[in-house]
Amino acid sequence: MTDARLSIAFVVDRFGSRFGGAEAYGVALMRELAPRCDITVFAREYDAACDLQLPFIPMGTWRKLPSWVRSLLFALRARRLTRSGFDVVHSHMNGWCGDVEVVHVTPVRYNWRVRPLGVFKRAMSRISPRVQTYLGLEQRRVRQRPGHRVVAVSGLIADQLRQAYGDHLAAPVIPPGVVPPAKADASARQATRKALGWSETDVVCLLVARNPLRKGLPTMLKALARLPDNVKLLVVGGSASTRDAVVRFEANRLADRVHAISETPDVATYYRSADIYVHPTLNDSFGMAPLEAMSFGLPVVISPSPWCGFAHYLTNGVDALVLRHPEDDENLAQLVERLVEDQALRDRLAQGSRQIVEQHSWTRVAQSYLQLYRDILAERAQS
Repeated sequence: MTDARLSIAFVVDRFGSRFGGAEAYGVALMRELAPRCDITVFAREYDAACDLQLPFIPMGTWRKLPSWVRSLLFALRARRLTRSGFDVVHSHMNGWCGDVEVVHVTPVRYNWRVRPLGVFKRAMSRISPRVQTYLGLEQRRVRQRPGHRVVAVSGLIADQLRQAYGDHLAAPVIPPGVVPPAKADASARQATRKALGWSETDVVCLLVARNPLRKGLPTMLKALARLPDNVKLLVVGGSASTRDAVVRFEANRLADRVHAISETPDVATYYRSADIYVHPTLNDSFGMAPLEAMSFGLPVVISPSPWCGFAHYLTNGVDALVLRHPEDDENLAQLVERLVEDQALRDRLAQGSRQIVEQHSWTRVAQSYLQLYRDILAERAQS
C-alpha cells in the first residue's frame, strides 16, 4: 500500500471533546489523522464548539425509543451508510460496520456471562430483548473476519474481551494519548480561582467526568468532609444529577467548598486552576482525565485496577497514589492530606507522571492506527 490519502469513515455516538472520554479520544485521534486522511464523521451529535471541523453525516436519535432499540437502529444505519465509499471504517460503536472496532467499555458479554450474577438475574438476561440485543451487536462486532480488527483501549479491556470470547480473540491494545498543554499565564489560574470564590492558599481538588457520580463523586464528597476547610472540590462535566448530589451536600458545612461546572470544551482552564486530581472511579476502561491531569503537572489519586484501566500503567507512590478501593473515602482523604503536606511527594509524582505523559502521545497513537489500516488493506487485497 502506498502513502496515498485514505478515506476514513469515523463512527461515534457524539463527536466533541466536551462529551468525555471515548468522544474526546475520537476527536484527538482524528485531529492527528486529518492531515493524512480524508475523514467523514458519522454521529448522533457534533459539538458546534469543537475546534476540529470535518465532514459530518448526522445519525438519527430516536429519543422516544428504548436505548437498546436506538442502539440497534444506529448500528443498522451505520452499516448501510458506510458499506461503500471508504477505505477503512473506524467505529467506536457497538455494531458491525467497522473494519476497526475500538472497545472503550467493559464488554457486554463479560458483564452478563463472565461476572458473577444471581441466578434470577442471569436467567432473566436470557429472555431480555435489551440484553440479547446488546449481546448480539457485540458478538457481530468482535467476529473474526479478513480485514477486521478489534482494538482495546487498555490491557484491562483486552483481558475482559479474551475472558468473554476466548483466548483466540486478538485484541491489540492502543491506549489513549495526551497533548502536553501550552504554558499559560499564572494570572489566568488566579482569575479562575477568584471567580470560584477561592484563594491561592486553598487546595483545589479536581474531578472531570461526563458522569461524575460513576467516577467517584460520592466518595470524594465524603472524603472532603474529613479534610480541612481550605481543601475544595471542583467538579467539571456535571449533569443535573451531579448538581443535585452537590446540593444535598451543600446543606452542611461543605456549602462553600464545592463547585460543579457543566460540560465545557475549555477543561484546560480548570486543570490549570487545580492542585490535585482525584479519580476514585467505579468503572473506567482506561481513564483519560487523570492522564490529562498529569500533562498539566497535577498529582493524581486514582482507583486501582480493575476499577480503572489506567492504573495498570502506574506505580503507586512513583507516578500516582493508588487507592485501596474506590469507595474508601477515609483512604482517599488520607492520600489527599499526604499530598497537601508533603512537597517532596508531590515533586516525585510530578517527575514520574512526566514519563507517563511522554509514553502516551497522540502522534504515537495515530501511527499505531495508520499501521493497522495498512495491515487491513493489505490483508483485504490478498483475500
